[in-house]
Amino acid sequence: MNSEKTEKLLNKLGEIGIIPVVVLNDAKDAKPLGKALMAGGLPAAEVTFRTDAAEESIRIMSVEFPDMLVGAGTVLTTDQVDRAVAAGAKFIVAPGFDKEIVEYCLKKDIPVCPGVQSPSEVTAAVKLGLDHVKFFPAENSGGLKMINAIGAAFPSLKFMPTGGINAQNVTEYLKSSRIFCCGGSWMVKKDMIESGEFDKIAAMAQEAADIVRANRA
Repeated sequence: MNSEKTEKLLNKLGEIGIIPVVVLNDAKDAKPLGKALMAGGLPAAEVTFRTDAAEESIRIMSVEFPDMLVGAGTVLTTDQVDRAVAAGAKFIVAPGFDKEIVEYCLKKDIPVCPGVQSPSEVTAAVKLGLDHVKFFPAENSGGLKMINAIGAAFPSLKFMPTGGINAQNVTEYLKSSRIFCCGGSWMVKKDMIESGEFDKIAAMAQEAADIVRANRA
C-alpha cells in the first residue's frame, strides 16, 4: 500500500500524463529547459542519472521551479538514490527491477518506479507492494499488447511505458486504463537542448500536453 506522499505524487504524474525523459550534459541547460517545459504545460522531468551534470541539474530545476515534479531516472544504486533525493528529486525511476533499490526507497518513503518487462519482474514488484511500475523498453518489448497480456494477472497494476514512445504512438497508450503516464524524450531531444532550441521544446511540450488533454478528458 502506498504512503500518502507516494499516492499524491503518482496521481500528479498521472494528471501530467507524459513525463519528459531528459539527458543533460551541462547543468547550465537545466533552468531554460525547466522553463520551457513549464511554459509548455508539462511540469515534470525524469532527469537521467547517467551524466555528470544530472545531480546539479536536478538541484537547479527543483530550486527554480518548486511546482515542477523533478525525478531521477536510470538510477542503478542506493548511493544514487541518496544523491538524487538530496539534490531535490521527488521520485526515482530505475531501468530494471532491482529489489535492493526498491526496498531501500520504500523504507525511506521515496516514490519509486522500477522497470519491468516480464511476468516474473511484475510479480516481484507486486510482492513488495508496488502498484505502479515502468514498462521498459516499451515498444521493443511488445508495447501495449504486452502490457495488457502481462497485466491481465494483475488487475490493479498501472504502467508507465517508456522507450520508443513518440507523438505518433502515445495516444494509444494514454487511452488505456492500464497506463498512468508515459515517459518520452521526443520533445526534449539532446541535440535540441544542446543547440538551445528551448522555444521549440516549449512548443513540442505544448503539443504533448494537448495530446494528454485530448485523450484523458
